[in-house]
Amino acid sequence: MATYASADRRAYPSDLADSNTHSLLVGYALWLFGFLGAHRFYYGKPITGTIWFFTLGLLFIGWIIDFFLMPSLQRDAEVESTPGPINHTIAWLLLTFLGVFGAHRLYMGKWITGIVYFLTAGLVGVGVLYDFWTLNGQVSERNTELETY
Repeated sequence: MATYASADRRAYPSDLADSNTHSLLVGYALWLFGFLGAHRFYYGKPITGTIWFFTLGLLFIGWIIDFFLMPSLQRDAEVESTPGPINHTIAWLLLTFLGVFGAHRLYMGKWITGIVYFLTAGLVGVGVLYDFWTLNGQVSERNTELETY
């Protein structure tokens, strides 16, 4: 069972089996496309995810190294993310496959922006790109809001 730090109410899992926010299995599945940075975005590393995207995983060398770094990326994401009723993995899958339709925003309860994304193809892709950079924070923030009610 995860324990909570009193100040920020974030979960600090004791081991990989106690995953509350980010799945190691999903991380490895995304790693297959990791030369495009998918796993790094998922684990909350948008800067290196962008670098991986534009350099093909540092010319595949960084991509291969990430295979061995995946458990530590997962642990870092667990510490930095707030668990709650909105599942990070589901939100990421919705963003990845249905982001231009706003499905991930509807899932998080952001109805107005979800409808705007649906009507504007994710604000012509710019909103979807923004969400790739900020989705982990958005889900954690929403989980914190929902815990206080």
